[in-house]
Amino acid sequence: MATRTDAPTRREQILKEAARLFAERGFHGVGVDEIGAAVGISGPGLYRHFAGKDAMLAELLVGISGQLLTGAKRRLAEADGVPAEAVLDSLIEGHIDFALDDRPLITLHDRELDRLRDSDRKLVRQLQRQYVELWVEVVREVYPGLTEPTARSAVHSVFGLLNSTPHLGRPGALPGRGVTAVLLHRMARGAFGAAGAE
Repeated sequence: MATRTDAPTRREQILKEAARLFAERGFHGVGVDEIGAAVGISGPGLYRHFAGKDAMLAELLVGISGQLLTGAKRRLAEADGVPAEAVLDSLIEGHIDFALDDRPLITLHDRELDRLRDSDRKLVRQLQRQYVELWVEVVREVYPGLTEPTARSAVHSVFGLLNSTPHLGRPGALPGRGVTAVLLHRMARGAFGAAGAE
């Protein structure tokens, strides 16, 4: 979501505002009229784009999990023949972009995942597992002494660190985006280095 440079479609505008509002006030605290007003259309007008709030939530959470996986696969394909350390750096950079640019989706995932239909929730979990396993392979190339379970634990821990950005305060209260990205990258590499030092 964060890497697009062309103008967002009406559907993407709706999803962005729905994510923001759901993250601020909770899924049940937001009505379709409020989402519509945020993008300049009537609440009932939203039904031309989505069947309802549940469909928006599913598209947001399934969508971001799919985008993270697709982005990681693309980074791996582009890094063919590149040292594993550079590949790991690229994966970290991609996740930092998500963590800094899509903060409402992190909050939404933490709070509202259980509201999805079983099939959508299972799909989110399946996409997330695939994403983690891509990271595990790269981490084990960089730190060959790590067992698979330890590498997987390290990956989840780094995700926890990077995904803590919604709790860092208001966006204006943080240092600049570039400074924050460098800090998060350094901390992620430090965490993997600490795991590999065992």
